[in-house]
Amino acid sequence: MRSPDAVGPALIRFAAVAAIATASIAACAQMDEAAYPEPGDPGRGAKLVQERCSSCHAVGREGRSPYPAAPPLRTLHKKYDVEGLAEAFAEGILVHHKGEKPMPEFVLTPEEIDDLIAYLRTLED
Repeated sequence: MRSPDAVGPALIRFAAVAAIATASIAACAQMDEAAYPEPGDPGRGAKLVQERCSSCHAVGREGRSPYPAAPPLRTLHKKYDVEGLAEAFAEGILVHHKGEKPMPEFVLTPEEIDDLIAYLRTLED
């Protein structure tokens, strides 16, 4: 058993090591976030939806869809896991409905998918 005088310095050393380890872990987490930023560019995603989706869907934070059967993109996260849509965009989304204007089938590149998902995330706020 250690003497009471030896416990104090040992406890201080342990606390110092624990503090350094905690600081190191926090620094590594910050480096990981900087090294691996979220994929996709919401600005490019906004341009993409404006070009390809806005004739039917409301693509911004407000407004009605030009085609009433097409949901506003800002509501997609309420019905779908936006991240989960990436696979559907890669394979080609095909929507079957009885409306007069069917959604066209399209396939996006991986970069376009990342941009689109990044933009859709901005609409979740």
